[in-house]
Amino acid sequence: MKAQSLLKILVILLLLSVTIGCDQVSKSIARQKLQYYDQVTFLDHHFTLLKVENTGAFLSVGNNLSSPVKMVLLNLLPLLAVIGGLVFVLTTELTRTTLFSVILIVGGGFGNIYDRIRYGSVTDFMHINFGYFQTGIFNVADVSIMLGMIILVFHAIFKKPDALITEPTVEERQA
Repeated sequence: MKAQSLLKILVILLLLSVTIGCDQVSKSIARQKLQYYDQVTFLDHHFTLLKVENTGAFLSVGNNLSSPVKMVLLNLLPLLAVIGGLVFVLTTELTRTTLFSVILIVGGGFGNIYDRIRYGSVTDFMHINFGYFQTGIFNVADVSIMLGMIILVFHAIFKKPDALITEPTVEERQA
């Protein structure tokens, strides 16, 4: 194995560890320090810490599914997607921005799947409210997933078209 490939794997694992670690440490603190539905507000009540356990997916979608269906849709399929994402970043040549984005998405996904498998629910504890802009209750893994998606979309939209060309054109070869 080339040193560069080994370095890439080590950087990927380090970034995944940091992403998952930040999520799990923050959830552990929330579980220990916050009581259910108690609210701790900051920034003139625009940012609130509020612990809830989400047995569904995003915004509790799937909360009322039967156990076998919930196991497949909320545990098995996301786990396969996260494993697929990890294999993708380890085996595919990607730009640094794309690699970083996918690592954020995979790390956040793993953090929430780990909670769902270990605790039967995902600990959510942050809420933002700026009038018309208001979020559901979320966690650091959700932030990681959303940030990864935003970076990935902006990178796809704004990257230079020349970056897609891998071989020189005939004119470039003749010059």
